Amino acid sequence: MASNALNRYCQIMQDIEELVNDHILQSRNEQGSISKLKLLVPSVGLFFTPLPLQDAFRYQDAQRRISSRRFVAPSFNDIRLVLNTAQVMSLVRNSRLELVTFDGDVTLYDDGEVLKPEDPCIERIITMMRIGTRIGLVTAAGYTEAKEYHRRFAGLLDAIAASDHSHKLEHKLVVMGGESNFMFTYTPTAPYKLEQVPDADWRLPEMETWTHENVNALLDVAEQALRDCIKTLAIPVSVLRKSHAVGIYPEKGTRLSREILEETVLNVRQLISASLAGQRIPFCAFNGGNDVFVDIGDKSYGVMACQRYFGGIEAAKTLHVGDQFLSAGANDFKARLACCTAWIASPKETVQLLDEVVELGGHTP
Repeated sequence: MASNALNRYCQIMQDIEELVNDHILQSRNEQGSISKLKLLVPSVGLFFTPLPLQDAFRYQDAQRRISSRRFVAPSFNDIRLVLNTAQVMSLVRNSRLELVTFDGDVTLYDDGEVLKPEDPCIERIITMMRIGTRIGLVTAAGYTEAKEYHRRFAGLLDAIAASDHSHKLEHKLVVMGGESNFMFTYTPTAPYKLEQVPDADWRLPEMETWTHENVNALLDVAEQALRDCIKTLAIPVSVLRKSHAVGIYPEKGTRLSREILEETVLNVRQLISASLAGQRIPFCAFNGGNDVFVDIGDKSYGVMACQRYFGGIEAAKTLHVGDQFLSAGANDFKARLACCTAWIASPKETVQLLDEVVELGGHTP
């Protein structure tokens, strides 16, 4: 029974593989042909690489025993992990994985925590750096000083320094703060092991319109929209305004409901989009789990800035790992425009994904 089920699942995965390959081919066709997948799923986005879904299903089936289950059909999480594995397989089989970028909260560490020396993802990230993969930490946290980023990522930064006495890993890791607004590079001799990167080394041409006046105009609209939501929905929060972001957050120990957070995000996004300020420069309004923030730019720009800093790495050679892909308001969602992505649900899954990268790439930890 399990063998028959596995064969049937693999046939389905092969059919979807062919749909993805056709979609990639039609996307490159200058005549504007519409793929079969686009007709079936009009909202489908870009695929930067083929996806070996049949092989990926066999790999995950060995871990999760999907085909051996009699009463529980393949779940959303089963399919999500199969897609992650397929993306990793496609990248590592052709030695195409040159850059991996990570979200912070819920991806590298639990929500509201920091990277600690004992966190298992640290040794995996260092292993990837040693085999030549560049690393980007693309976080919504928008600080202008290295000290605050070191506080969040100290476990990783200190571990790299302790294991790399010859400084071979120097400048192989960057921190992109505020989604896409502040870049620091790993420099073991610098204070807090991070050195700010000059804007000219990473800023994209599209960012030239992000002037001080335009940024402030957008944040003014966003702040007023947030204050209107606070009044209308009676939300017990404070407002925090930064140079490139504005948001609301509750007192420590207070939890806001998902419905209130999502209502605020959708309201604020609509009001900003309808304004002149929201049409001048891109922005990201998102639910951070227990707060709502509006940032200038988004993670697609953050990933592309990392690609530029490391010499122009292609989208098909970049993987972004994050937990927020559920809707257009989730702040990892936009990274799909800039590179391949992997959707994880916890730091434990990130560790499992990195183990897959090393294993499937034939590397020794």
